[in-house]
This record gives sequence, structure tokens and C-alpha cells, in this order.
Amino acid sequence: PETNIDRTVYILNLESKEMTRVGKEDISARYQSIVLTKDGHTAYLATDYGEDTMYLGRVSMNRPADIVKMAHVDQWDIEEVKLSPDEKTLLYTLNEGGVFRLFALNVESNKKKEITGIPKGVIDSIAWLNENDFVFTLKTPTSPGDIWQYSITDEKLERKTFVSRSDVEEDWVEPEICTFKSFDNLEVPYFLYDKEGEKNKPAVLWIHGGPEGQTRAEYNPVIQFLVDQGFAVAAPNVRGSNGYGRQYIQLDDVRKRMDAVQDLEWLVKDLIDNHDVDSAKVGVMGRSYGGFMVLAALTHYPDLWAAGVDIVGISHFKTFLENTGPWRRRLRSYEYGTLEDDADFFEEIAPLNHSHKIKAPLLVFHGRNDTRVPVSEAEQLVADMRERGQTVEFTVFEDEGHQTEKIENHITMNSEIVKFMKKYL
Repeated sequence: PETNIDRTVYILNLESKEMTRVGKEDISARYQSIVLTKDGHTAYLATDYGEDTMYLGRVSMNRPADIVKMAHVDQWDIEEVKLSPDEKTLLYTLNEGGVFRLFALNVESNKKKEITGIPKGVIDSIAWLNENDFVFTLKTPTSPGDIWQYSITDEKLERKTFVSRSDVEEDWVEPEICTFKSFDNLEVPYFLYDKEGEKNKPAVLWIHGGPEGQTRAEYNPVIQFLVDQGFAVAAPNVRGSNGYGRQYIQLDDVRKRMDAVQDLEWLVKDLIDNHDVDSAKVGVMGRSYGGFMVLAALTHYPDLWAAGVDIVGISHFKTFLENTGPWRRRLRSYEYGTLEDDADFFEEIAPLNHSHKIKAPLLVFHGRNDTRVPVSEAEQLVADMRERGQTVEFTVFEDEGHQTEKIENHITMNSEIVKFMKKYL
């Protein structure tokens, strides 16, 4: 890794141990899903080398500095690439704002054909079975994930597993992809989960982590739980999110951090103006970097919120960078800034320094063994709020790290979240 998003790829000669860089040194790029031909002379990959979005590229081993573009869409990223056993067909996925499409490309003619009929969702883990058939996993907003198979000659699509089938799946809601214009006219997308017809409804903003993550059209049990309990849920991909090109992903870097938080203010305005949300019944929740977004929103826009939930969130970038694993500190600095150059900015925006402004009740969860965002990030914030008599509830899972792994802890946390949102919204 070169930065939080960029990589450097090398060709290693196993005999001479010589390393040759793919692409030119002065161009930073993302690289993923690299596949090699059997003779080792050619590689296919997804990259944004020289472009804003990820495209399907070809690299010849005797000319690794030149990347040939085979398929490219200006607005969206190509994510996964798989070469057929006979090396005549390339499969690739296109991420259109969190909804995936699948294409087959003829390597010789460079003609592409879309594999149609696939339900809207997220496609990954493609694997060829033979020169004609392949399988993939599909997750949708109402299906946690199953294996599907496709035959190219027969154009036959078949669902092979039903692991995610549930007796209550008819209650799950398909989201609508919406957009709003933020303070600077930037168009920001979000998924809206909403049972239509209700007026003055309560709403919860669900903020992804990363910050380079992306909310996609895949099953989220917490969102579906909230919707089932009567909440509208908006899951935005604010500036800085992945999937919309390099320029978009870098719009929140370092001292542009609070622009992404301001996006949340304008999302709330859109929900109130266009989706019948009650301005007095808006909550916000997020995990990891999404937890920072929650705390920043509560402290910098305190009048917007009726409740907040922070899960393993960052309360101060200075203490976070000082206490996170050394392996993460360098990579995170490209996104957040450095202790040497940006300490003043960290102090300026830190939720910890503004926690006295929080008006909404706050629910906090953290894992005792978290090495990414140390539990001290939560402890210092909660201690400050309790000293002032603010409303804050705090749960530490002694047997968890950055992720919540154990089912009993999931049940505890998500039950408490819904109970908390019901109480205050």
C-alpha cells in the first residue's frame, strides 16, 4: 500500500529476483482483482490508473509500464475480474452506485455482453466451473447471500442455494436510491428504506465506516430491524465514499473532513422536505469511522438530532492516531492528516472537545480488545459527558474487538439500539 487507497504492483522475476513496477512511478493508482494468463505473459485487472474511476485493463509482462484500457465507464467503478479457463472470456462487475451489473467480454473482439436477469444487488466471488459455466454470490437488500450459476451458451441463470431464505423475508424492504444537493451543490446519493404512507415519521441515518466504505444494495439486518419497527432509514454515501471515482473519494481528505459531516445536515433537510420525516424525530448511528461521523454530527449540529448511537467510534483523531496500531497510523494519515502537521485541526474538530454541545441522548458501544479504534476513544468521551450530567449510555463488550463477532452480543447491541431509538424518537 502507498496510501489509504493506492497500491503499487510489481512483477517479480523468481530467478533473478528483479522487481518491475506496473505503470509509471509518477501516477498513483488503485489496483485490484488481478488475473494472469496461463503463460504468464498477460495480466488483466481493475485499476483507475490515469482515470477517475476503475476500469478493466490489460498489462503485457514485456511492457508493464503501459496499461491498455479494455472497458471503462466514466461514472462507475469496475470491481471484480475473472478470466475463463480457455482464456477467451473475461467476466467483470460494474458498481453503479452500489448496485452491481455483470458483463462478459470477448478477449479477442473486445465485444461485451451484459448478463441480464440477475436481481439488483451486489455480485462477487465469481468462479468459473468450466469454459461455459460460472458461479457467483449475490447479496440483495432482502437476501443475505446465495450462490447463483450462469451458462453462457444457454443464457441460463439459476439460483443454486437458498441459505438466506427466511419466513419473515416478505417483511423486508427494498430501498430506493435517492440523491440530494449538499451545501456546495455536490450531488450526494443515499439509500432510503421507507414504508410509504406514514406522515411525520421518525428516521434514522445509518452512516458507513471506512471512511472510504460504501453502502451498497446488500442485506443489512440492523436497517431491516429498524424499518420493521417503524423507522425510515437513510444510508448515505457522503463525500469520501468509495464507488464514485477518485475525485469523490478524496473530497473529505484531511482538512476537508467536516464537509462530509455537513452533508448529513443537508440530508436531514432533504428527508424533512421530501420524505415526510418529522424534524423532531431524527436519529443518527454509525460504526467505526461512522461512529466519528455520529459524534461530529451531534457536536457540530446539535439541534438536528433526537438520538445518536456510536459504535467503536473515534472521539479525537489525535488520541486515535497516538493509540492505534502503528501499521495503521501511516496509511490513515493520508486520509486524516498527521500528528505533526494537523494537530491543530484535530483539536478544532474533535467531538471530545465539543461534547458539552451534545443535546441528544447518546448510546455508545465498544469492544475492550479493539486494536483499530482503542476503547479509550469511547471511555474519554463518556467520562466527560457523565461528569456534566449529559444523557449517555455505555456498553463495553469484554470479549470483542473492532468487529462484533458473537451472536449474543449482536442481539444485545441491536436490541438496545432499537429500544433506545424508540424511546427518544
